[in-house]
Amino acid sequence: MRRLVTVFAVVLLFILDTNVEAAPRSPNVVIILTDDLGWSDTTLFGTTKLYQTPNIARLAKRGMTFTQAHSASPLCSPTRASLLTGLSPAQHGITAPNCHLPQVVLKATIGERAGANSPSILPEPVTRLATTYQTLPKSLKEVGYATGHFGKWHLGSAPYSPLEHGFDVDLPHWPGPGPAGSFVAPWQFPDFDPATPDEHIEDRMAREAVAFMEANQDKPFYLNYWMFSVHAPFDAKRDLIEKYRGLVNAAEAQRSPIYAAMVESMDDAVGALLDTLDRLKIADNTIIIFSSDNGGNMYNVVEDTTATSNAPLRGGKATMYEGGTRVPQVVCWPNHISAGSRTDVLTNTCDIYPTVLDMLRLKPAPGQRFDGESILPALKGEPLERKTIFTFFPHNPPVPEWMPPAVSVHRDDWKLIRLFACGASGKDRWKLFNLREDIGERTDLANAHPEIVEELDSLIAKFLRDADAVVPIANPAFEPSKYNIEDEGKPAAGHFGGPTKTQRKSKVKAVRGWTPSGDCELTFAKGSLMIDSFGGDPHLSTTLKTPIDAGDAMLEFTVQSDSSGEGQVFWQEENESPAFAAVRTTPVNIIHDNQPHVYQVPIKAAKPILGIRIDPSTAGGTIKLSKISLRAASDETALRLIPVAGD
Repeated sequence: MRRLVTVFAVVLLFILDTNVEAAPRSPNVVIILTDDLGWSDTTLFGTTKLYQTPNIARLAKRGMTFTQAHSASPLCSPTRASLLTGLSPAQHGITAPNCHLPQVVLKATIGERAGANSPSILPEPVTRLATTYQTLPKSLKEVGYATGHFGKWHLGSAPYSPLEHGFDVDLPHWPGPGPAGSFVAPWQFPDFDPATPDEHIEDRMAREAVAFMEANQDKPFYLNYWMFSVHAPFDAKRDLIEKYRGLVNAAEAQRSPIYAAMVESMDDAVGALLDTLDRLKIADNTIIIFSSDNGGNMYNVVEDTTATSNAPLRGGKATMYEGGTRVPQVVCWPNHISAGSRTDVLTNTCDIYPTVLDMLRLKPAPGQRFDGESILPALKGEPLERKTIFTFFPHNPPVPEWMPPAVSVHRDDWKLIRLFACGASGKDRWKLFNLREDIGERTDLANAHPEIVEELDSLIAKFLRDADAVVPIANPAFEPSKYNIEDEGKPAAGHFGGPTKTQRKSKVKAVRGWTPSGDCELTFAKGSLMIDSFGGDPHLSTTLKTPIDAGDAMLEFTVQSDSSGEGQVFWQEENESPAFAAVRTTPVNIIHDNQPHVYQVPIKAAKPILGIRIDPSTAGGTIKLSKISLRAASDETALRLIPVAGD
């Protein structure tokens, strides 16, 4: 009898042990987010004759391609925050790519005022993703996932870095909007030394991501690979640039060999991740989501041509047209998603978080809510009840396909855009498009279908109420007789639109030793620099005739402005690249009441100071800058004037 009991116990232990071994391990999660990669920048939709993306095509053959995937915003930081929280930018308040700026703002508010050239007063957005959010990496870490973030972040430096948001690993631990200096070495990050000379940053990031997967192959991991590609600065491997010089057709809209080379390096990095999953034999137990943070950046000038084209879509990055928000997206989950499948289901970045939880059979945290929803039914080939998505972008960057601050709703084939405070008497106005018949958004049907406008706008109103969104308001100081508020893709006067990047390029010239950049033009009159700002990033810089010694210094200047937004001062230090970086900046609380005010800005320099950059506002308007001086604390008697009078 005792022997029988012993045998039974051994068999039972063997069965239990076998069951433990046979229990399926939770799938790995890999999210690949590209930067500024447009809907027409891959071979997924037959819209490019130049770019080569065999690895993205390889991923699509393993999973489902989405033809109507949209980013949460037409700009990067808002979309990134939405991916991590499942919340709309209207909810979390990060509505602009300003998270590298020094000021910390955790709650959106409406601006105090705007210049006479602005029909609306815009919100002052959040500048950091608060650590109080139950982010996706926090949720996965709580159930035993190893979590790693590799690449761009742009949601705040410590204490708002990936390490404070649930990631075990963060490389290169860089808070800026792009790589410091260049995509190809020499580029620099704090505490990060490239191992190979002339190494492309995406090659390095992919190698680090591969090492993370290798180290965690025996347990579930969440890999966040947020590429720096294909964001500016525009440079690439020399051999790839020459390769595409021989393939470019000057008659095609996509004709930049540099950008094409950047796309190939991006695709190579995707291939490195896929190769590793195959080699480690864990590809069948890995969920991969590939997408982009916003539409393609078709407005930058690269070697006297546009960087890319989003055709047949209208517009691009920073616009509310489809070219600004429709993005390539592929989801791969072997044995769960039909290989090589496609869908026209509407999706938004906010859907990624709840979808991943649903795939892993996890519940949201108590009290947690999402603006997105799980698209798992669509991934299984089943009907998806949700028929609307919303995009909130309360800003008006000066791009050729200009559009005022806006919010939009997609429902089935219809898209309604509400334009804030830019109609008659400061009222809102609307644009309506049928995307099935007019994917290029050329025919505005708002007047032809007022009943659809009313119906869809009621959905927008509910969305804004539920989010408690801070929306633009009419500007009582606006002078409509002086400023054009049209927006049919034509550059408008003053605050709206302004000249295109190409037009501005020919006008940029030094004035009394100062060079304008960003969204402004510069002249000199009566001893003052006159800044005509037509957008959100006016700034000007100068190189000192004689460097200022390292240590404490004081910059003093006078500003008279009818613009809006916080200012800041950058300084350039010897042997540091880029010249003006977020780590060398001081915020300045500029008063925009059209009266002169004196500002003293302390500077603490570790190395000799070679140059100064002044960012006087974050909006359109007229700004007068005068009496600029820089004094080193070590030389009390010397007042070094930055030349504004030609001295």
